[in-house]
Amino acid sequence: MILGILFLLVAIFYASVGFGGGSSYLALLVLWDVPYIIIPAIALICNITVVSGNSFHYVRAGYLNWRLLLPPTIASIPFAYIGGRLEIEKELFIIMLFITLALAGIRLLFNYKLYDDNKDSYTPISILLGSSIGAVLGFLAGVVGIGGGIFLAPILYNLRAGSPKQIATTASIFILVNSLSGLAGQLQKNGIADAIMDYWYLPLLVLIGGQIGNLLTIKFIPSRIIALLTAVLVLFVAVRLGIHILVG
Repeated sequence: MILGILFLLVAIFYASVGFGGGSSYLALLVLWDVPYIIIPAIALICNITVVSGNSFHYVRAGYLNWRLLLPPTIASIPFAYIGGRLEIEKELFIIMLFITLALAGIRLLFNYKLYDDNKDSYTPISILLGSSIGAVLGFLAGVVGIGGGIFLAPILYNLRAGSPKQIATTASIFILVNSLSGLAGQLQKNGIADAIMDYWYLPLLVLIGGQIGNLLTIKFIPSRIIALLTAVLVLFVAVRLGIHILVG
């Protein structure tokens, strides 16, 4: 029950800034000693559930920017699938996850002011740069079991590649596509599909949390405030995971 509540809270925070929460789902599953082989698949399914709602709401609101979206997203698909098919040792996976969470949390903590709903000036990035970023993040997403949007969004903000809502839309769809591709790779591993059924309630809870998060950011709370709260949450989970690594 506690794990489910935490997944619900993570979904609320992450959905409010256009993310799925995959990195924190992974850390929570590790801390709860869920069988390692199914952890990435569960996190990806929850990611897909949350960002599907994000993508729908943002696109319906008119924030889709095809030029910003297509290069990184198309380039990421094959690399996410390849990364998802790779099998890595549990110890290496946990270390990679810790580094991923720490970097993501630090980026958000120092860049949360970039999530300003009132900024509207931007410069489109080249197709080559967008594709290169997408390929690298897609591979990382597939290996670790995240969507990669938590890295893509800060990069796009720093490059001033689009408006805040356009970047959030791009990050959501990027996460969705990468999560689907990565999950396809993960499901090629033996025994995954049956084992994840024991955790059926987690996608249901993040579906609810994702809808709440979207409502908060659209109607009530500024994106930069929720981005700051998300950074704190990510760093907290990273610290817990770091302690888990140290104590074995």
